[in-house]
Order: sequence, then structure tokens, then C-alpha cells
Amino acid sequence: MQDLIPTIAPLAQLNPAGLAGALRQRIDQKTKPLGALGRLEELMLRLGLILGNETPELQQPQLVVFAADHGLAARGVSAYPSDVTWQMVENFLAGGAAVSVLARQHGLALTVVDAGVRHEFAPRPGLVIAKIAAGTADALEEPAMTAEQCAAAITAGRKLLGRLPGNALLLGEMGIGNTSAASLLLARLGGQAVASCVGRGTGLDDEQLARKTQILAQVLERHAQAATPLQALAAFGGFEIAMMVGAVLQAAQERRVVVVDGFIASAAVLVAAQLQPAVLERCIFTHQSGEPGHRLMLQALQAHALLDLGLRLGEGSGAALAWPLLVSACRILCEMASFASAGVSERD
Repeated sequence: MQDLIPTIAPLAQLNPAGLAGALRQRIDQKTKPLGALGRLEELMLRLGLILGNETPELQQPQLVVFAADHGLAARGVSAYPSDVTWQMVENFLAGGAAVSVLARQHGLALTVVDAGVRHEFAPRPGLVIAKIAAGTADALEEPAMTAEQCAAAITAGRKLLGRLPGNALLLGEMGIGNTSAASLLLARLGGQAVASCVGRGTGLDDEQLARKTQILAQVLERHAQAATPLQALAAFGGFEIAMMVGAVLQAAQERRVVVVDGFIASAAVLVAAQLQPAVLERCIFTHQSGEPGHRLMLQALQAHALLDLGLRLGEGSGAALAWPLLVSACRILCEMASFASAGVSERD
């Protein structure tokens, strides 16, 4: 399958000519005790390194919600029917979803992508129709995607991102059944027991959760030979995750800040990072989801999330909520006075 994916160019060095040292010195010279801004100082350093500048500025941020359906949803792994996927896409476009509200609040350009929804949408502003197929196959019966479909989705994600302006990508997604795909990717690529990766998703009760766990264990056994990142992605799905993988790879190549939402978006980053490990240097993980597998996912990625609010909505909502922290980090780095410029005495 790797032959079907365009060659991924090596990523540029993030610390040319001692940029990290210059950034640390700039941060330490601000009018504050050393380290007084805590993890916000780590965020300043990361943003400066990604954007290659001691005075980084976030420009034209793009919040992209990738939507698709999953054949496995017919097995009862979600508390909601698959029709909710296309209905929520309409809600995004009408401005009524949580992520729509947050995008308006923070001035984020919102694009919704039909990566593989089982519905035909009328073209309109804010919607990109890039449908690979009308939902993936049932992964309990066959691979969710063919190798060709998986490659096409990754390529479509790269091309889509390449057409968008700005230097920051906020990842969002929508797809009934996609917590199952993320759990399967974590179990296979993260080496975790599937029961540890599975959560209640859209609100399963105990009986439904036990059934979901049993079904996912059967899917893993059915695709025991899907060992590489691309094989696992094709086996488990979905189109929205594969398209996010492509967008992440392209954003990293273009040295954009990749602002990662929750469990599903992190699963796409897990795949992308196993294809190109330096991707992780370009990522900001915004929150730890209420899904139990997300904590394990973040550990596998050696990532520390900015927030822990118990969110499990998806859509890019956590990325949008955390966005002001990134803006503040850049503004402080650029605008906060130094001891010298403010005429403030430093510590003895």
C-alpha cells in the first residue's frame, strides 16, 4: 500500500541555528520569575519552533471537520444511528453545533469535509465534497477500506490542506462509529489490550459497552495480519481518519501548527507519526478526552494535553476551546516586556 501514497518529503529541522536557545532566553527575560508562566512557557517555545520565529504569529487558522460513516456502526457499537453523521454535517453548516459556535467566537475559518458520508449534500459555501465512498465497509466482514481507497483518502487530505491558507490547522471530525475505529487503531498500533481502549462513545450503557468491546476484539482477530500503520488504517477505517492523516502530513510538511482535538483526531496523528515521526514536533494536543483510550493514546504519543475537561464530543470542540491559549502564548512572547525594556530589576 505504501506504493500508492505519494512520497513524504523529509520534514524541515525545527531548531535551525539555535532557535530553541534564543526562544528560551527571550522567555526567561520577560518581566516575571523564571518559569512563572508554567506550561504556557512550554507552549511559547513549541509555537516558536514550529513557526521558526522568535516572535511567532498565528495567521488565518483553519478548523477542518472531516466527516464519514462507518460500516461497523450497523453492529450496534454506537448509541446513535448512522444518520446522525449527515444530520450533524447539516448542523455544522447551519451554524448550530458546538464547534460552529466556538469557531464564530474565536474567528476560526470552519470547513466541513464530506470524506465518506452516506448522504448526498447540496453544494454550498463551507462544504468540501471529497467523498471516497458512501461509508466504509463492515470491518468485521472485510477491511473497512481497500488499499486504493485508503491511499485516495490520504491524498485527498493532503491536497485539501494544501489549498487552505494560514499557518495553523485545527483538526475536527464527525462519524458515528469512529470511536471504534480509533480504539482499534490504538490497540493495534499502540500495543494495548482492546478492552483498555474502548469507551462509551456516544453514551453506551454497560451492556452495550460490553457488546462493543466484544465486537472490536473480533475485528482485531479478523485483521490480525494488518500490522503496519497503513494496513491497520485500511482494515479499521475510516475515511475521515485517513483524510486527517493526509492533512496532518501536509500541514507538518508546510510547517503549520497542527492543533489536535480529542481521541479520534489523536488516532489520525498516531498513524501519521508512525509514517513520519517528526510530525509530533508540529502538534499541540489540546485536551485529554473523557474517552478512556485517549489517555493511553496520549501516552503512546508521549504527549501532554493542555486541558482536561472531560470532553467527549469531538467535532474539533476541544481544539477550538484551547485555541485562545495558543493565541495568548504568541501574544505574550511577542508583546510582554523584558526586564531591560521595562526598566525592571532582575533577581539578585
